[in-house]
Amino acid sequence: MITITLPDGSSREYNAGVTGAEIAASISGGLAREAVGIHVNGQPYDLSRPIESDASIRIVTFNDDDGKSIFWHSSAHLMAEAIEALYPGTKFGIGPPIENGFYYDMDIAGGHMLSVDDLDAVEKKMNELAKQDNRFERIPISWEEAVAYFREKGDEYKLELLEDFKDREITFYHQGNFTDLCRGTHVPSTGRIKAIKLLSVSSAYWRGDVKRKQLQRVYGVTFPKKSMLDEYLVMLEEAKKRDHRKLGRELELFMFTPEIGQGLPVWLPKGAVLRETLVDLLRSEQRRRGYDPVVTPHIGNLDLYRTSGHYPYYAESQFTPIKLEEDEEYLLKPMNCPHHCQIYASKPRSYRDLPVRLAEFGTVYRYEKSGQLNGLTRVRGLTQDDAHLFVRPDQVHEELHGVLDLVQFVLSVVHFHNFTVRLSFRDPENSSKYVGDDALWENAERALQEVAEAHGLNYTIGIGEAAFYGPKIDFMVRDAIGREWQMGTVQLDYNLPNRFNLEYTGADGQKHRPVMIHRAPFGSLERFIGVLIEHFAGNFPFWLTPVQAVVLPLSEHYVEYARSVHARLRAEGFRVDLDERNEKIGYKIREAELQKIPYMLIVGEKEQAAGAAAVRVHGEGDKGQKTMEEIIATFAELSDLEKVAEAGRADAAAAKAEAQKKAEMSDAE
Repeated sequence: MITITLPDGSSREYNAGVTGAEIAASISGGLAREAVGIHVNGQPYDLSRPIESDASIRIVTFNDDDGKSIFWHSSAHLMAEAIEALYPGTKFGIGPPIENGFYYDMDIAGGHMLSVDDLDAVEKKMNELAKQDNRFERIPISWEEAVAYFREKGDEYKLELLEDFKDREITFYHQGNFTDLCRGTHVPSTGRIKAIKLLSVSSAYWRGDVKRKQLQRVYGVTFPKKSMLDEYLVMLEEAKKRDHRKLGRELELFMFTPEIGQGLPVWLPKGAVLRETLVDLLRSEQRRRGYDPVVTPHIGNLDLYRTSGHYPYYAESQFTPIKLEEDEEYLLKPMNCPHHCQIYASKPRSYRDLPVRLAEFGTVYRYEKSGQLNGLTRVRGLTQDDAHLFVRPDQVHEELHGVLDLVQFVLSVVHFHNFTVRLSFRDPENSSKYVGDDALWENAERALQEVAEAHGLNYTIGIGEAAFYGPKIDFMVRDAIGREWQMGTVQLDYNLPNRFNLEYTGADGQKHRPVMIHRAPFGSLERFIGVLIEHFAGNFPFWLTPVQAVVLPLSEHYVEYARSVHARLRAEGFRVDLDERNEKIGYKIREAELQKIPYMLIVGEKEQAAGAAAVRVHGEGDKGQKTMEEIIATFAELSDLEKVAEAGRADAAAAKAEAQKKAEMSDAE
């Protein structure tokens, strides 16, 4: 007999060799029907794989992120089987799950280029194969046998992948008439895949190398229920309307141009206003909370990043080092933290000086492959709202709570009230990805978990998602149409202070090592604003919108009065435009509506005589005539950043109190 420990801490006895499917069935029939995989001691297993010794397990369903990953990975295999059936001789690259669905890169037999009609045929074939309910079978195999199989099949892409796998366990997965090189995990059988939609086909260079062959990449999404697919397709249509790349052009917020470079956004005047308003809000809040601003260079000596570990740990995502004649090498700054460590080390520190909180809106650079760039949400130059707190070990919990309060404040002020939290821990089976000893990692992970629980956060644990220097808390936010985005992050780091030999003098007169907390409530301004555009569909709150009002004269006779209204509102500090064009008022109103300007102030004879304006509100229509004093008072109320901040603090505090109350009730139960 073996002991199986469940996520709630309870345990059950089973015969050795019990499978995840059998465990799920012993708990409930509903769980058995919904289970798609199982984690055994943190490692993903197929439900059919025997468990031979005592273990802690977690059964995952499609409702879990890792359950979706399993489901969509299996769907990629199903799609590959369908394409191989329709186009025998096709060769396959990689077919991973992604955030919303899956893709597979393929070299279609005969050089055939897939069309939309072809995708319909593939989708039909997938449905046919899914109904056969073929079992996904895991087959351990030697490296030599795997090479022989794909050599006989003539698939050079799999043979190339196998060259990287000589020192690891090799497994095939087989279903129906299809066999693939794969680590897993997969759903029990193809019959679990009930609703299928292939979305698009594009091209992708093999292994992201522009010098290699272009393969065809087919994207798709699947669900265990047709109703879920229907909901998703409705969401996709809404997402198209909200696409930040489309709205960014229409609202003149930002641009990209190949003359400057791929993935390097240029902020246009309106976008710069939006960006700077967010920066001003956080800067002010950071001052209240005891942060000191700093500014560091855009490049740094390569040895700095060797010391920190960013080079080589993040070498693949960095631009090539810049080599100078004097044998100096520099790197475009990939992270701000090594620079902040140098600031901390620039003078002696006492225990009385800590915590030291250094904050910077620092631009960093990452080499993202061109195929991975996506508007503002995946760029090569990004500005992080970065801060690093250097604290004593006894201050860790208190400072973490303060940082979490700040992140929740930021999310509250922009109406991101629906979020969960992921604690990203290291993978103990892959220690080469991380620096530092086990004891420091255990301390850091324990501290994050204790603080998350005390804060009342609804969290899951992601094994293998930690930064190379420490575990982190990632905030997963749902936007207005239900999509999930990873936004703010908090990281606890016992390792960089060691690598940089950071010290402070304790009350005992001895030298001690500080602990670092890395935090970025926005994450990056680019990604945050990209998500924000889609969340609000471009209809920003008054305090944040780039143009808060536009003055529209009814005819040329009232232009001078319109100019005086415009000048007065600008003098009060409001962001107001004036439309003097010789166009009909209906046309101007439609233009302002399309630009999503919150207020339209229409002036004619009556308004001029009364020192007033006729007010229209975007999306709501006519609000009647208002005096200039009334308009100014309304605008002042809506644009007061301190009141916005007060409301954000109140909302964040209320959300925290409610979460803690729920956590206490759960513990009591």
